[in-house]
Amino acid sequence: MSANVETMFYVREKPWHGLGTPVMEAPASADALVWAGLDWQVIQKEVSTEDGDRIAGYKANVRSTDGSVLGIVSDRYKVVQNEDAFRFTDELLGKGVTYETAGSLQFGRKVWMLARMPQRYIIAGDEIAPYLVIMNSHDGSSGVKVAMTPIRVVCQNTLNLALNSADRVWAARHTENVMSRVREASETLRLAERYMSELGRGVDELAKIKLSDRKVLDLMQTFFPVSEEMSDTQKKNNLRLLEDLKQRYWNAPDLVDMGKNGYRFINAVSDFATHADPIRKTKSYNENLFMRTIEGNPMIDKAYKMVRAAA
Repeated sequence: MSANVETMFYVREKPWHGLGTPVMEAPASADALVWAGLDWQVIQKEVSTEDGDRIAGYKANVRSTDGSVLGIVSDRYKVVQNEDAFRFTDELLGKGVTYETAGSLQFGRKVWMLARMPQRYIIAGDEIAPYLVIMNSHDGSSGVKVAMTPIRVVCQNTLNLALNSADRVWAARHTENVMSRVREASETLRLAERYMSELGRGVDELAKIKLSDRKVLDLMQTFFPVSEEMSDTQKKNNLRLLEDLKQRYWNAPDLVDMGKNGYRFINAVSDFATHADPIRKTKSYNENLFMRTIEGNPMIDKAYKMVRAAA
């Protein structure tokens, strides 16, 4: 194995690496927000034209600390402050869940907190660490939501597959009532544990789907086709990306003993989608990668559908 290929497999980080602030010792969500510099308020202000005329039906969500506009929303939109959005997670701490990181995306339009569940899952012989990402939005794009983000510990690949039998993202209801927050926390754990249980079944099914080398290459070329209609640059880029994916399937140290099956292919694609260097890396690349991790990476979802169709 060449040195550059070896480096490919020994520098893999979690998808949120470099984002946010560690808050492992925070005794409550309010403390975590303070430590991460997210304890600001959102103030609603009227929206006006350049001539000063008020625009009816809309408000601007403005950050209290610097006046930044986080979003233009309907005047019916109700702001959920960060402290209120994450308060229900305090009930999770008593159930063994621990905070890890808190941060913001898109200049504060989205605020998130990452927590690790206490369970240790062994799926298809792999240790899978279950994480929860709780996110609050101030741009009107969504309410408070929770996303499952399982990580294969040996390689830091994400495995939040789009299962038919369990949700990987769900809404969390904002409430002022203490007992309601307790119920919300319990419901979050119930949905998370159901997802992890169904993920185990899904992975077991993938491991039973045998794939020939020819089939694997056909699936890979679906992502990175090369044709005469393409420019030389497009061909070069796709061939480079295809070679990267091939290396991850056939040469990754954590996959070589797994057998040639659907689970190995999904891991290779997840490894590529999570850790491969893009052709052009933008300033927002890491944030965009984290958002795809939370909401479901389209490339991993497509691979999962293709493998199941090949069964």
